[in-house]
Amino acid sequence: MSQSTGVEIKPEVMGHPSQLFILFFTEMWERFSYYGMRAILVIFLTGVITGDNPGWGWSSEDALHLLSIYASLVYLTPIIGGWLADNKIGYRLAVVIGALLMTLGHASMALETPMSLYIGIALLIAGNGFFKPNMTSIISKMYDGHNEKKDGAYNIFYMGVNAGAFLGIMLCGWVGERIGWSYGFGLAGIFMFLGMLQFYFSQSMFGNIGDKPTHSIKAKEEELKNEGVVLNHFTIVDYILTTVFAMSAVAFIFTDNVTASIAALISFVLLLATRIPRYVKIERDRLLAFMIFCIFTIVFWAAFEQAAGSLPIYTRDFTNRILEGGASTTFKIVDLLVTVIPLGIITYVLISLFRKTFSRIALSNIILGVSFIIIWGIVSYKLYLDFQTEGTEVPVTWFAILNSLYIIIFAPLFTKWWDSKYNPPASVKYFLGLALLGVGFGFLAMGAWSVPSGAESAKLSMVWLVLAYLFHTLGELCLSPMGLSYLSKLIPTRMIAFMFGVYYLAIAIGNKLAHYIGGDIEKITAEYSLSTFFLIFTIVPIGLGFISLLCHPLLKRLMHGVK
Repeated sequence: MSQSTGVEIKPEVMGHPSQLFILFFTEMWERFSYYGMRAILVIFLTGVITGDNPGWGWSSEDALHLLSIYASLVYLTPIIGGWLADNKIGYRLAVVIGALLMTLGHASMALETPMSLYIGIALLIAGNGFFKPNMTSIISKMYDGHNEKKDGAYNIFYMGVNAGAFLGIMLCGWVGERIGWSYGFGLAGIFMFLGMLQFYFSQSMFGNIGDKPTHSIKAKEEELKNEGVVLNHFTIVDYILTTVFAMSAVAFIFTDNVTASIAALISFVLLLATRIPRYVKIERDRLLAFMIFCIFTIVFWAAFEQAAGSLPIYTRDFTNRILEGGASTTFKIVDLLVTVIPLGIITYVLISLFRKTFSRIALSNIILGVSFIIIWGIVSYKLYLDFQTEGTEVPVTWFAILNSLYIIIFAPLFTKWWDSKYNPPASVKYFLGLALLGVGFGFLAMGAWSVPSGAESAKLSMVWLVLAYLFHTLGELCLSPMGLSYLSKLIPTRMIAFMFGVYYLAIAIGNKLAHYIGGDIEKITAEYSLSTFFLIFTIVPIGLGFISLLCHPLLKRLMHGVK
């Protein structure tokens, strides 16, 4: 592939350009830090305040409220970061700034005081706003004119996301639970810093992709007009509705006020209803298709993100995690395999990248190589200690790595599927994503069927969690990376980073709803049952999945040939 971007883009690693894998590893370290911190946050906050590794003794409702604020804002700030990158600082500088802010955020959280916790979370939110939309925007620019390769590229990138999540949850979770919470938070910061350095010293590979914009906003508008592009400027009404929406959304995020949520919803719908019709027909139709996908995305993440809130509580309080004798030995062997094999696969990808790029970006590759040496060292120490211990208490965070493990296993298969002639249409992918997610929660509802109303603990089989994470992951592979791919195909290039921010807004709403509903797990369990709680997340996604199938003729017409 060759682009007019000041850099040669050609297949070098797994049929894709080596630049994709530089982004793969940069995103991997960012996701290592994000998911590693998130894996231990709720357990730390709700942990008992006594013992060798005390928590802060917060209630589940308070802990999930803080998580909901963080998880919502961390996907809301990309709108600002995307606009700044598009118009002021460029994608690559935005990524570096974001990585630095997140490094400082993790370091602050490692101090383990209330003030440092809030400062750390604020820095993570701001840093993510710079980082998140602009990594995906760089990929979109790289693949301009090669839409047929985008689905596969985003699946590979998504494998990097989940490789980082896998390593972060496993290592930060183990270090946090077994050694100390501060060390778990600190480890997340160390690898965020190394990821920043690795990307910073690799920028020569990207030519002028992601450079600081050379034209002012006004000059870019004139250029677009000369090309015959009809621009849709914001009116006073647009600005008023946007302001009302932003203020109402932030108020709901911090206070859970229902009135604020209704005001945000109404203002956003009015904004769409008044703004979208002013675009030319094809752009208008494709934007409508994108908005429909955003609705599916909100519901998907509202259910899926129970993995960060209610599922750790379910795992800790309702799952039998104590193993003895042969069962303990079997688990240790399984844990060794699920740790070493995926890490070996990721290391193989690393070596493949080294072979193609070491002569061009040696320092970046050396930093990346040192990072992996550290990872292998920590993994070896973890496995050594685990095999020296009699019996096994499976860590709460261990189950969360199953999602990332399954993605590492299945993502290459899905990439082949999406790159083949059997690539299904968007409506089918969203149906599969939502339906498989619902089936996963169905297993949890089935497993919790015998738990009586009001029960505060139980000893349910671990099998239900293993199956739930499997189906959640298969659903995620059908829906999540495809959202990014379709966005890059449907949205005009001039507003790609900003609309990535809007897409992450949909995920932010989903995250807020996830922890808003998840915070009621104890209330719903007391009044009804634990099984009822999970049935909610079974029925709603499956129902919406069938609606996606029914929307196929409409979506096909709105997308105007985009596949």
